[in-house]
Parts: sequence; structure tokens; C-alpha cells
Amino acid sequence: MYGFIGIMWLLILAGGGILVLAVSKISISGYGNEIDFLVASVIKAVIAILFVVVWIVVLSKLKNRIFQKQIAS
Repeated sequence: MYGFIGIMWLLILAGGGILVLAVSKISISGYGNEIDFLVASVIKAVIAILFVVVWIVVLSKLKNRIFQKQIAS
């Protein structure tokens, strides 16, 4: 159980770091200031949502594996 909680926090911290470092650098230019900001924001939001979905899937699989081992023993 503590392993699950520890890995959950590691994924949250690592994902936050990845989002801050990678996603914040995305910028679009060439469509006008307002459109550039809008397009860049949409791209950043989609990437962030995809990361969250991946984290949920990984944590769900990890939780199932941990609890199946506990039930088996």
C-alpha cells in the first residue's frame, strides 16, 4: 500500500515537472497575436489532458496489480 502511494506521488511530481519544462516552451507564431496565444493554449491543454489520462491509466493498473497480489497472499 505504501509503495502505491509513493509511486503515485513520484508520478505526480515527475509529470508536473515534465509539463512545466516541456509544455511551457510551446509557442506558435505567424497567425497574429490573439490567434497564436489561442492555438498555443489549446495545444498545451491537450497535452496536459493526455498526460493526466496516461497517469490515471498507469495508477489504475498499478493499483490493480498491488491489490491482486494482496488478495492472492
